[in-house]
Amino acid sequence: MTIEITSAFDSGNIEVQAIDGTTATLSIRKDKDSEFFQWFHFRVTCAVGDELELAITGLRESAYPQGWPDYDACVSEDRDYWGRAPSSYDEASGTLTIRYTASSNIVWFAYFAPYSIERHHDLVAETAAVEGVTARALGYSLEGQPIDCLEMGSGDKQVWLYARQHPGESMAEWWMEGALEMLTDPADPHARLLLEKCRFHIIPNMNPDGSCRGHLRTNFAGTNLNREWHAPTSEKSPEVLCARDAMDESGVDFAMDVHGDEAIPAVFIAGFEGITSITGAQLEKYHGYRNRLAQRTPDFQTKLGYPTAAEGKANLSMSTNQLAERFGAVAMTLEMPFKDNRDLPDAEQGWSPERCILLARECLATLAEMIDEI
Repeated sequence: MTIEITSAFDSGNIEVQAIDGTTATLSIRKDKDSEFFQWFHFRVTCAVGDELELAITGLRESAYPQGWPDYDACVSEDRDYWGRAPSSYDEASGTLTIRYTASSNIVWFAYFAPYSIERHHDLVAETAAVEGVTARALGYSLEGQPIDCLEMGSGDKQVWLYARQHPGESMAEWWMEGALEMLTDPADPHARLLLEKCRFHIIPNMNPDGSCRGHLRTNFAGTNLNREWHAPTSEKSPEVLCARDAMDESGVDFAMDVHGDEAIPAVFIAGFEGITSITGAQLEKYHGYRNRLAQRTPDFQTKLGYPTAAEGKANLSMSTNQLAERFGAVAMTLEMPFKDNRDLPDAEQGWSPERCILLARECLATLAEMIDEI
């Protein structure tokens, strides 16, 4: 039997170059009007017991070639549990070869466990139905999708959590699911404290167009949203424009921009060290949060991460720097791996949706412990 491959569905992305029995040669489609590509998500129809060998080619030109060594593709046969398929990367040819023995006649592969638009709407609907939660559309994407924002809490401290500026970083919305589950749990003591002291504004998906289209990094216009925060426009980046306008209305005391990193096998946080208006108190709160989170969970660490910008050299087109400069906020970018967590590896799942959800709870509990300092 010859296998069949398709990606004609929500967040699907693959191009079939050739199929020979249970072996296929594939490539990844670029983001629309952009040179970025790295995200893949496709379905294989096969026979039970087939030994699949799927070669994704052309990856030397991908957005982050350093993301492929020591990476194993995500695989699922029920679209609920996502494990890892043994994968190997040949740097010379730029080819990732995925090997998997099928125990079902339909198998799904993805760069990370997908978070579908339908699941997003379920998350918004279920959260909005909770007493004390208000849902609103801050604005609309270029393709007319709502930029959903869920608001809750009666306190004075303005907390903004937002995810998936880069749509292929689906772990970010799994994190959001964990955060919303915690904040709407009436029995959770950290959540109760936070809702008493804070007003939360939560955007689970900043880039629904890119998410649907199977993009890695950009929206419908080919715009990288996390390079638009200095001067967003309705033509290129309405998603950022409506979010920043809403932040201007409320103010921002604490902000977390949730992402995934292709190359670094760890969970880490990036800050705003290079902004011109930085204060010692602002930096102390940021470091305090980062260090407390490292104490709370072994899934977070402070050794691996991005280099810090020199004094006065922060890129204000990125949201964390813009919000720290604009509001004097304690702002940060949370990064989770596409690979496994080097310090606490899981051979079956690597970094997984389940771990994203749990990490969100630890992040919020850490915020609760130091909310009076923020």
